[in-house]
Amino acid sequence: MLKSRKAAALLIVLAASSAAAQTQVPQTDAEPAAVQSFGLGRPALPEEVAAWDKDVSPDGTGLPEGFGDVATGEERYLEHCAACHGDFAEGLDNWPALSGGEGTLDRADPEKTVGSYWPYLSTVWDYVHHSMPFGNAQILTADETYAITAYLLYSNALVEDDFVLSKDNFTEIEMPNAAGFVEDDRADVEYPIFTAEPCMENCKESVEITMNASVLDVTPGDDSAAPDAATEDGTAVAPVN
Repeated sequence: MLKSRKAAALLIVLAASSAAAQTQVPQTDAEPAAVQSFGLGRPALPEEVAAWDKDVSPDGTGLPEGFGDVATGEERYLEHCAACHGDFAEGLDNWPALSGGEGTLDRADPEKTVGSYWPYLSTVWDYVHHSMPFGNAQILTADETYAITAYLLYSNALVEDDFVLSKDNFTEIEMPNAAGFVEDDRADVEYPIFTAEPCMENCKESVEITMNASVLDVTPGDDSAAPDAATEDGTAVAPVN
């Protein structure tokens, strides 16, 4: 009886697979490789792509109509953002600061804030509008997002307290670190080097040992392998074997 039930179940599965194959939508050249290979899914419709394609570009593409002033932005910021980022965007506990950090990017512990690090104001607007407030994202209207963005500019001393941010003047704001980023040219500069034929012999005129692995403490060893002298500046001297 058990074998009969298994055989019947297998026949049902095979029949369903055969029916699915017969009703499969014909593939086209425009379909992605995964669709052509596995018969899964379908190309996204234009309206489906448009529903997700809502990012804002540095040139203002994607910005909706609207405006917001610093005073309103402070009210909305205190309501939705201050619990994590502090009343003055100074950050709380492990939540990041959004203001300050000017002139710290060349230090060992830079303060990367909206004012000191972010190169484009569009990133601020887009992130606030689509991802904030934390745990309750996308509740802000376009005007509220303009206002909060204006307040963040004010908290970084980039605009005056009567400033009004809108779609019309958005691209006029230049962030302090706008020139701090470079184009990703790895495909043209680095990739050809990495993919070139490697040198396997006589690659250098001479070979010099500059450090002993046991001194660097990257390999296990006994105490006899430890350095027994040091220079005046504290640099370890490897024992001579």
